[in-house]
Amino acid sequence: MTYLQKSPWIVHYNASSCNGCDIEILAALTPVFDVERFGIVNTGNPKHADILLCTGSVNERNKVPLKNVYDMIPEPKVVVAIGICAASGGIFRECYNVQGGIDKIIPVDVWVPGCAARPESIIDGVVTALGILEQKRAKMLEKGSAGSIKAGEAV
Repeated sequence: MTYLQKSPWIVHYNASSCNGCDIEILAALTPVFDVERFGIVNTGNPKHADILLCTGSVNERNKVPLKNVYDMIPEPKVVVAIGICAASGGIFRECYNVQGGIDKIIPVDVWVPGCAARPESIIDGVVTALGILEQKRAKMLEKGSAGSIKAGEAV
């Protein structure tokens, strides 16, 4: 993991999970697992976030809110799909209103397997997302599409 110029903030969106993965995300934030040691801060506002953690499958009722939350996150952003439901629809994939995994609506950068995903796996996925976030940030700076941000400046 490279040195980050700013503390990455995460926001969590529960698309329609059984809450197993959501509980494990909360466990990853506790002092036992301490994901904050990587500089990560949990936020409730997508406009402040860098990383979107998604749990659950996409259905007719949540596809528009999921897309809206994704669109509110400023660039560069990374999406982490947590659990088998976020990957494929999981045990709910045969339901009449389930369309599948998160990638049916928004692009996913990191997949965290499991039902429910373990806190160690979630932390590994978030650390992987940090590397991807740095790559995207560097690519934005190279292209010059970051507006007033210059190479070497804190973001």
